[in-house]
Order: sequence, then structure tokens, then C-alpha cells
Amino acid sequence: MTAHATSPTLIRHAAVFDGSRLLPAQDVLIDGSVIVAVGTHLEAPGGATVLDGAGRTLLPGLIDAHTHTTDTAQLRQALLFGITTELDMGGSAETARRMRAAADERDDLADVRVATTGATAPGGHPCQLVELGMIEPFPTVGGPDGADAFVAARVAEGADHLKIFIEDGTAIGKPLPLMSPLTVTALIRAAHERGLRTVAHTLTRDAACQAVACGIDGLAHAPADGPSDQDLIEAAAASGVFVVPTLTALTGMTPTPIEYELADDPRLRAYADPQWLADLEATRPLEPGQRVGPVGVDPRYAADAAVRMFRLGVPLLAGTDGTGGHGHPTTHGISYHGELALLVAAGLTPAQALTAATAAPAEAFGLTDRGRIAPGLRADLLLVEGDPTRDITALRDITGLWRRGIPADRTVPLVAQTRE
Repeated sequence: MTAHATSPTLIRHAAVFDGSRLLPAQDVLIDGSVIVAVGTHLEAPGGATVLDGAGRTLLPGLIDAHTHTTDTAQLRQALLFGITTELDMGGSAETARRMRAAADERDDLADVRVATTGATAPGGHPCQLVELGMIEPFPTVGGPDGADAFVAARVAEGADHLKIFIEDGTAIGKPLPLMSPLTVTALIRAAHERGLRTVAHTLTRDAACQAVACGIDGLAHAPADGPSDQDLIEAAAASGVFVVPTLTALTGMTPTPIEYELADDPRLRAYADPQWLADLEATRPLEPGQRVGPVGVDPRYAADAAVRMFRLGVPLLAGTDGTGGHGHPTTHGISYHGELALLVAAGLTPAQALTAATAAPAEAFGLTDRGRIAPGLRADLLLVEGDPTRDITALRDITGLWRRGIPADRTVPLVAQTRE
């Protein structure tokens, strides 16, 4: 289903957020799958499609730095909301390979990079989901001597990065076995020897401390079980780690949830997953003070830790933990706009949140061909009405969208489509 652009496209007079800064009144020329020029007063090649970008902002395609992707409908859904790349954080190896193959072939889907099977102790998280019949059995790591073989098997599965679980059960109210620090260190070493970046599932302060001390590249969640002390914040900054706060997943459902605000926004609602909308509507109205979300964690602690780390130089990456089940309130596409709003509410400027959505995840995961707007990079682009560096919700008003230079068709809302 991959289409091929038949002529260049010139976008004139758009403000350009290039991944780190806003440039006023630029022209951007797309030819084939790449950006070929950025500047002022560019000449339109013969046969080019010329679009007026006045009053609009052109940005790199968005990158969701934490998802769990199980079918192509989710990748299609993500793309409709401006996400051109998803970074999957673990699941079935067979599913991961299928999703990557589909994204490689089709430009009507978001691209995806995959972790395949995450590393955990025997009986450790998420083995409890196997017991519930929610996922298939998977290999685990019994100790440091098994680390090299485990990582080699993930590379053979096609993993782009390695997910490591450091979860003692605090978040689900059930004690769970943990891998030793020696095992975690051995996994990270084995991954790095094979060119893989490593990301740790860490919801608690102790887990984050362990991951940082072991040399992890990134935290898949910000610590949320209490106020993080300054030693942890400084250790994260000194280590060079990046953090994906996943505030939407940690927030769960509250009396004034971000999910309701997203569902009620007419710029978003028509493209939302209909099952997600139905599940959300079934929870209205909530009783005052009711909160359904992870046990033992609070998103306010995660937001505070993430912003304090950011102020000491830790890159923040926007990610939702969007999934296809397991009781999560987050989903592909629409929840990402909630994540950006929560990052701004936590203390980031809209421009900083946009960097967390574009250049920062591309750099953190070595995706050198995307995440910024510059000649020679992929034409994964998003054109929106207004200025999202002043109002992050302007990102919801999409007027143009390209993946590898192919315009995305947003004329048919997701609710009219069937799952694949």
C-alpha cells in the first residue's frame, strides 16, 4: 500500500519548528522521501505542488517514545494524530516483526522500532500477565551468566533496543521477583556490545536508582512512588540517562482527567479509537476523589522528578505507554496529545515539549534520519494551524501530514475504518 510521490511539494511561508527552535516564514521543499531544501524564497520546481503555510507551523513528525503495538490499526491511528514513529517497548517477537514489516512497506502507518521480549527475572513483571492469560509465555533471565545469550536471542528476533524490567510489584500491589544488579549490568553490557540502546521499566525511586547505577541508557517511566531526593536527580543527570515520564499512563482516570478533555476536543475526537471512546464514556461520571490507575504510584511525583531532572540537563522524551489492553487508560495517537499537555502543565514550555516529541527521542534512539527539519532528512512532517510553541494544543489542528514524503489521507475518520 506504499504510495510514491509523483512530484515535489513546496510549503511556503510556514513557521518551522526544526526540532529545537522556531524559524519564521520559511519555505520547505520535499522531493521524494526527503527534505531537499529549507530557506526563504525557494523556487518551485516544475510540476511541484505548492502549499501556503502562512499562519501555520511545520514540525517534524512526532515520535511516541513508549508504546506497545499489537496491530496495524494502532499504527494507522498513531499516524492520523501526527505520530510518524512509534518506539515499541516490548511484546511478542512475532508481532514486533510483523509490525516492522508492515511499517516498512506502508506509508499509511506510523513507522515503528521494537524491543521484542523484555528482560525480567523468572516470575518477574510482566509474568503475572501470563498467569492471567493476557500474554504468551516468554523467556526470562535467571542470572548474569544468562545475560549474553538472552540479548543475542533478542537481536536474532530483530530487536532495535532492549527493554529491562526492574519492578518489585509496588505499582501493582503484588511482590514480584527482581533481577540482581549484576544481572542488569550484564544485560546492559551485552546490549551495548551489540549496538542496542537499553531502556528500563522503573516506576519506583529504588528501581530508578538501580537502573542508573547499572548504566542504563533510559528510564521508560519517571519514578512515581514518592518524592525523589536530590541525590537521585543528580545521579540521573550525571549518568547521561534520558527519561520518558509517561504521565498519561500514570495519571489513570481522575475526576478531571486529561482523557475526557482529549475526547471532547473536536480536533481529535473524529480520529479516536471508537473502543477507547466507548470505554471512556462508560466511566462518566466518576465519584469525587475516585482514581483508577497504578497502585502505589502518583503521577505528581513522576512529573516533579522528570522536570527536576530536565532542569539539570536530562533529556525528556514524550511517550504514552499506549497499548492495546491490560487496562491502560492510554491508547495510540490521541493520548500523545494529552502527554504533551501534561508535560507543559508540569513546567516545560510548549517548545520544550515539542523537542521532547521530535528531536530528543530521535537523538536518544539514534534515529539520525528524522526528528528534525533539515535538508537530507526524511520528509516525516506535520503542518498545523497556529503556533504550538505558544499553545501546545495547536498541535491538534492538523492541516497537513507526510510520512516519507507521502501525504497522509485524513479525510476518512478512524471510526469509519475496520481493524486489520
